[in-house]
Amino acid sequence: MTTFIMLTRLSSQAISSPATLESLEKKVKERIQSECPEVEWVHNFAVLGPYDYLDVFRAPDMQSAFKVSTIVRSFGHAQTEVWGATEWAQYKDLIRNLPER
Repeated sequence: MTTFIMLTRLSSQAISSPATLESLEKKVKERIQSECPEVEWVHNFAVLGPYDYLDVFRAPDMQSAFKVSTIVRSFGHAQTEVWGATEWAQYKDLIRNLPER
């Protein structure tokens, strides 16, 4: 499974009040579980800055990550960015035997 980081920015039309955020979250979560049962959610964060949310999930392939991003965008009238990621320990193992310059 590959780890993905998704940043999401909701449009002002996506929510009419703070209470609607939980309803929107529930609908998106149910749709992702239905359409992408192989996807594993790792973390969810509300963040300050140009984005509203940072999500970490694992998916078997890039096509599944595309599905997740598309579902989020279609429900939330949102913009998303998705990045592939590797945990630091795995990255160190990967580069440990690279040749020196």
